[in-house]
Amino acid sequence: MKLSELQAAVSSDLLQNQLELLYGAEHVKAQKKRYLKLISRAMELYGDREADLFSAPGRTEVGGNHTDHQLGRVLAASIDLDAAAVVIPEEKPVITYHSDAFEVKPVDLEDLSRKAEEVNTTESLIRGIAARYHELGYGIGGFSCYAESDVLPGSGMSSSAAFEILIAEILNELYNDGKVSPEEQAKAGQFAENVYFGKASGLMDQMACSVGGFITIDFHHKDAPAVERVPFDFDHSGFRIILTDCRASHADLSDEYSRIPSEMKAAAGVFGEKVLSRVSLGEFLKKTQEVRKQCGDRAWLRAYHFLKETERVQDEVRALEGNCMESFLKLVIDSGNSSFEYLQNVYASSDPQHQSLSIGLALSQQLLEGRGAWRVHGGGFAGTIQAFVPEGLVETYVNAMEEAFGAGACYCLRIRNAGGYRLI
Repeated sequence: MKLSELQAAVSSDLLQNQLELLYGAEHVKAQKKRYLKLISRAMELYGDREADLFSAPGRTEVGGNHTDHQLGRVLAASIDLDAAAVVIPEEKPVITYHSDAFEVKPVDLEDLSRKAEEVNTTESLIRGIAARYHELGYGIGGFSCYAESDVLPGSGMSSSAAFEILIAEILNELYNDGKVSPEEQAKAGQFAENVYFGKASGLMDQMACSVGGFITIDFHHKDAPAVERVPFDFDHSGFRIILTDCRASHADLSDEYSRIPSEMKAAAGVFGEKVLSRVSLGEFLKKTQEVRKQCGDRAWLRAYHFLKETERVQDEVRALEGNCMESFLKLVIDSGNSSFEYLQNVYASSDPQHQSLSIGLALSQQLLEGRGAWRVHGGGFAGTIQAFVPEGLVETYVNAMEEAFGAGACYCLRIRNAGGYRLI
């Protein structure tokens, strides 16, 4: 369809089912306005040309806090906040990505080599994904697009992974007839981030964004992680997932983040292993003195967190599959307590005067104890906390949290049962 025809399609009910799938019936009207704005901006840039609409979601971590880098288990889900794009196929092998939020230089696909000057840039992610597709024998080609994202950066909702899956899905649909699996798209995104962007990362973010819905991942086999969908209809659970941005700064936290995997790996080294997933809880407990002596007490606590948390993920999956919200909520609270007490990623030990996440968790416990669940979300130290809030308490909870952290601090999420997606 031409852009003018896309405008008519969005304005009518032609995309009603697609929009309900991605955003829920209550948000269709708002999403129509959003996509019409995207199309209008694309017409300003490119004229009335043949185009398609694409979307890729952010994600929320539900269980498995800091387990992926030790090749453990995680529970995650894609959400209704996403990166959305109007895409125009091009004959020239150049990807041109326009966004009013940031500037991206055109990426020429005739040169897929890693560029030192592109490290830590958006261009490196685009080139890296295309390079991985080409290496695997998939088709690649040029396109122009205008895109916007409402996945909050630095929130633990994986705005970078949403971008990567958006690019991967566009190339999948335009040049591969939809044959690239969600798992391969996720691996292409991780490859781009690790090799071209220059950031070491696990696969959880990309996989959660690409597969859609609730998923559990076991990273024990690093090159072939086991990914399973978890059949659970959260829309009818009686609860809402709410992330609260506690408005803490991520500045100068790199060392805090890096010490978690390094201390866990040091503990694994006591057993002659590189990661803790190769160590059993029984073995670990028997060598408590050795681990404390060689690695320190905090390393022991963080390793203990991992070993309990990676097993807890399995219990959470069983609770969801059995439709037992009471058990699931208790496990979420146990996960949050373990992160606070043992993993110790709720505030920086170097800056105990600033504890926004701690306050957010305390307020959540005050509001939800006996009725919901709460935990730190994602990497920790700054960013967001996660709460499972009964539908009847949503307004009360949001009002209280935004009174503490400011207007717009809360994000009421819906679990989206689709990963990267071509609307039309």
